This record gives sequence, structure tokens and C-alpha cells, in this order.
Amino acid sequence: MNLDVLRALDKSLLLTFNGSNNVFMDYFVLTVTSAYTWIPLYASLLYMVIKNNENWQKIMLVIGIVALGLLIVNGVNIGIVKPLIARPRPLNNADLQGMVMTVNYYNASGYSFFSSHTANAFLVSVFFCLLVRDRIFTFFMITWSVMVSLSRPYLGVHYPSDVLVGMIFGSSVAILIYFLYLRIYIRFSDKLHYISTRYTRTGYSFADIDVIICVLILSFIYAAFRAVLSI
Repeated sequence: MNLDVLRALDKSLLLTFNGSNNVFMDYFVLTVTSAYTWIPLYASLLYMVIKNNENWQKIMLVIGIVALGLLIVNGVNIGIVKPLIARPRPLNNADLQGMVMTVNYYNASGYSFFSSHTANAFLVSVFFCLLVRDRIFTFFMITWSVMVSLSRPYLGVHYPSDVLVGMIFGSSVAILIYFLYLRIYIRFSDKLHYISTRYTRTGYSFADIDVIICVLILSFIYAAFRAVLSI
């Protein structure tokens, strides 16, 4: 498969995902793609970390590791990859003018390859899935990161290949920082496995996990409610 075939496939998938001529879906996706929508999710993740770690040393380790991951993702992407590849966003690509739909005049600055929204979402979701080790939590976190990722080609600001690479890069950095977290954590704690009906095997309370799942569900309900009000 040569490069022209891949580009044609990328373009075809973009036009498949882009827009829907549905006002409800337009406003729903606009809310999902907004970082402000997910502030309660980030706050609930922080709450879980504080509640389930017995001292500030361990709490700051988790916070510091996640911050390091975000720094790596955005430093590599915004500082190196995007300026080097310099791929125009679909909405700004002259070859796609009149083909890519805009959604309520939404646009994004900078270059297209690869998607920072996607990479950041997968970094957070994969790291916390590894940290918590609960199937239901994993399902909801991965669903969230996929929904955020798919919002980008829908809005015409990223190609599917931008999203795919963002998924791979964000997940890879998440795995890398998780193993770094483990190496540091083991130095001052040997309590890595819990046997309890109240906690996951890494020591995170199922009750606190339920809080995060509720926040995610309510955030999607909020996005749907805003979309209904915008019709």
C-alpha cells in the first residue's frame, strides 16, 4: 500500500466522520471536545488519588508522573512533530475546500498532525486504567477518550490518521510513565496488592471509582442536555 492510497483512505475516512447535518450532534460534539466539560472528571480523578493514598509523598508522585506525561506528549507534539510535519488542518487544506463541513464555525489553530486532544485523553485514561486496575472503570475511561478523539475529525480539525497516531503516542507515553511510577513507588512502599471486596488489587476504593463513573455519565448527559437546548 503506497502513500497515495493511504492519503486517499485518510481523506475518505475524514469525510465519513466529518459532520452530520444534525444540530443535536453538532452541539453534542462541540461540548464533548471542550476541555472545560471534563474539569469535573479531572477533579474526581484527583479526589480518588488523594483519598486512596495515605501520604502526600504518594499523592504527589501520581500527580507529578501525570504532569510529566502531559509535558512529554505536548512537548514532543507541539514543539517538534507539528512544526516538522507542518500538515494543514482539514478545514485549512485548499484541496478539501467545500468538502469538509464546519460545525458552528469551530476551528483550531496550529497544524494538524498529530492530535493533542487525542494524545492527552489517551495518556490520562490509559495511565489511570493501569493505576486502578478495574474493568468497569477501564471501559468508561477508554470510551471517554475514544469519544473525545472522534470529535476531532467530526469537527474537521483533524484527519483520522492524526487521531490514530495520537492514540498510539498517548497510550505509549502512559505505559512508559506508569512503569516509571512503579519503579519509584516500590522504593518506598511494598503495598501493591490488596485483597478486599472494597478495593482493587492496587488499593483503589470501588466506591471512589463509582464516583468517577458517575461524573463521566453526568458529563455526557450534560453534553446531551446542552445540545437539546441549542436546537
